[in-house]
Amino acid sequence: MKFLHTAFQNMKKPFEKGGKFEKYNKVIHGIDAFETLMFTPDEVTHSGSHIRDGIDLKRTMSIVILAMIPCLLFGMYNAGYQHFRALGDAALAAASFWDMFQIGLIKVLPLVVVSYGVGLGIEFAFAMLKGHSIEEGYLVTGMLIPLIVPIDIPLWMLAVAVAFAVVFGKEVFGGTGMNILNVALTARAFLFFAYPTFMSGDKIWVHEGMTNDAISGATILGDLAAMKGGLETLRFSAQEMFIGLIPGSVGETSTLAVLIGAGILLLTGIASWRIMLSAVIGGGAMGLIFNFFGANGLMEFPWWQHMLVGGFAFGVVFMATDPVTAAQTNKGKWIYGFLIGFMAIMIRVFNPAYPEGIMLAILFMNVMAPLIDHYVVEGNIKKRLKRSTVKTA
Repeated sequence: MKFLHTAFQNMKKPFEKGGKFEKYNKVIHGIDAFETLMFTPDEVTHSGSHIRDGIDLKRTMSIVILAMIPCLLFGMYNAGYQHFRALGDAALAAASFWDMFQIGLIKVLPLVVVSYGVGLGIEFAFAMLKGHSIEEGYLVTGMLIPLIVPIDIPLWMLAVAVAFAVVFGKEVFGGTGMNILNVALTARAFLFFAYPTFMSGDKIWVHEGMTNDAISGATILGDLAAMKGGLETLRFSAQEMFIGLIPGSVGETSTLAVLIGAGILLLTGIASWRIMLSAVIGGGAMGLIFNFFGANGLMEFPWWQHMLVGGFAFGVVFMATDPVTAAQTNKGKWIYGFLIGFMAIMIRVFNPAYPEGIMLAILFMNVMAPLIDHYVVEGNIKKRLKRSTVKTA
């Protein structure tokens, strides 16, 4: 790898003091950003106390991306599977694994390229403007956004959403570490409210829409919201829901793939198990309440199956645990996660026009997280002061 390190150094020389392009020296910050993706930075703090650790922010982000790879790969396969399924049983039986995966690869890869291209381009422009290296936060966001959109979302629309999310969801607040809303969910919220016909309905969840009148392209939650009969008419089994062979956003359908990613995040200590567990408890509690008063498809839907469909599992594992926008205190994480799960299922049932609540629940709790931490800290201070007063007396 020495030749690669030398190549980076040679790229920076023309922009250094005395070089041919000295007046464009801010370009060095961009080169540094790409160099530190592969090499540990050779810079250290010069004053004040600090802790030296074996992992930096880029390595943390790399682990999160690794955890999302199972969702990405399965999303590619499922895109092709849903396409051939819509063509009919004969077409599905005749299609090979590669036929299915190839369709997903052709459709999903451009989404990833546009997401990273537009997002990193904007990050690079802000880095040049401010005179610092490209911030690492978008490494994860750039992968999250393609996984939470429909397979046939127009590329120009995705580019607009990415630009909006990066500029107004992060940079206006000061960049990575300063944003109050999850950037990927900001992009999805923008798409939903700006282009609702491309984010809801039957056709958008299956590549090239429906070609067989006997097969609906609606998600399970969409079916449940419109269901007037019993749950026995539901098209998918619990096993299919868990594996992910159902219509939905690119990377959100497979609970199995999400759990693999969750295992990686928990084993490496990157994500908070408190937020994940409390969100599941909150979602389960709300589901049980609706099961008790069941009066329609969504209310009668078994509470545990709510965890297997929509973006619930994906949102809880990869977005609710965002260390920047989540609660920071341990007690706050329990409250934060529980309310996300509780509200996500509540929004699903009470809002038939938008039968998926995890996005709105997480965004709302992102705003409330600082307030939760404030009251947790204040409560701890009062307890300590009270103990101190008692001992003094």
